Amino acid sequence: MALKDLLPHGYIDAHHHVWAPESRGDEIGYGWLRDVGAMKPFGDPTPIQRDYLMDEFLAEAALAPRASVHVQTDGALPDPVAETRFVQDQADAADHAVKIVALVDLSADDLTQTLSRHAESKDFCGVRQIVARLDQRPDLSFAPRDYLTERRWIDGLKVLEDRGLSFDFQMYPEQAEAALEALSDTPALTVVIDHALCPYDPRAEGYELWSDAVRLMAERPGTFIKLSGWGMYDAVWGRYGSEAIGPYIDDILATFGADRVMWGSNYPVEKLATPYETCVETIARHVPDVDRESVFIRSAARAYGLKLT
Repeated sequence: MALKDLLPHGYIDAHHHVWAPESRGDEIGYGWLRDVGAMKPFGDPTPIQRDYLMDEFLAEAALAPRASVHVQTDGALPDPVAETRFVQDQADAADHAVKIVALVDLSADDLTQTLSRHAESKDFCGVRQIVARLDQRPDLSFAPRDYLTERRWIDGLKVLEDRGLSFDFQMYPEQAEAALEALSDTPALTVVIDHALCPYDPRAEGYELWSDAVRLMAERPGTFIKLSGWGMYDAVWGRYGSEAIGPYIDDILATFGADRVMWGSNYPVEKLATPYETCVETIARHVPDVDRESVFIRSAARAYGLKLT
C-alpha cells in the first residue's frame, strides 16, 4: 500500500529541523553543526553537518507533509531568535504551513523579552530547552545542568503557560518524576514529549523503566507524545521495522490514547538511520487504521494550533 493510500488525508510532520551552518553559520551560530565530526549522543553527525533547507525537507518523500512543526536545533545559539526568523523565512518562501518551537533559556533574565522577539515571527508557538541528562551517562546527556531542579527555570514554565505557549520536553525515563514535579504549578501548559520519551536502553529492565515513565507522564492532562527519534538510540531500527519499535508504539498508544500521540520524522537527524519514507510508512502501517488520522494529523494540529486548509 502506497503512502498516499495509508494516509489519504496527508500528514503533519510534528518534529523536524532545517538549518544552514554553511551559508548562515556566522549569522545564526550552529555550534555543533559546525564542529564537523565531533561525536554526539546519536553518533557521528558528519553527513548532516551541512545546509538542509526547507525545499530539501519537503522533497524527502513522494508525498510531502501538509504541514510541519520545526523544533529548535542547537541549545547554545547566541541569539535563538535568528533561527526562528530563518525558519519563518524558509517556510514562507516555500509556501509551507509550519509552527515553530524555538529555543529560550527559561532561567534567563531576558526570558520575557526573548519570547516577545520570537513572537514577531507569526508561526512561533512554543519552546524547547532540552533537559535530557543522565549523571551516570555523560555520553548521552544533552543538557549542561539539571534544569529540573532549578527554581528559576521551573518558574519559566509558568511564563510559557501565561503566554499560551507550549513546551517540548526531551528527557530520559529517569527524569519523569522530576518533570512532573516541575510541571505541578502549570496545569494548563501544553506539554509535548519528544522522541517517544527516549527509550535508550533496550534491555528488559530498561524497557520496564521507560514504560513506567510513559504511564507517569500520561497521567498529566494536556500532555502529548511524539513517535519520533527512533534513530537517536537505535541506528539500525529501519532494517527491522515494526519488530524493533512496534512494542514501544503499542505501549504509547495504549497509555496515552491516539488523540495525544503524534508522528514526527526528526529529519535530518533521522536521515543518519533511515530514509524518510521508510520512517513514515513503517509507523503508518503499524498504527491501527482507526488511530492513523489522530496520530498523523489531529494530535499535532491540536497541540500546536495548526490549522490546515
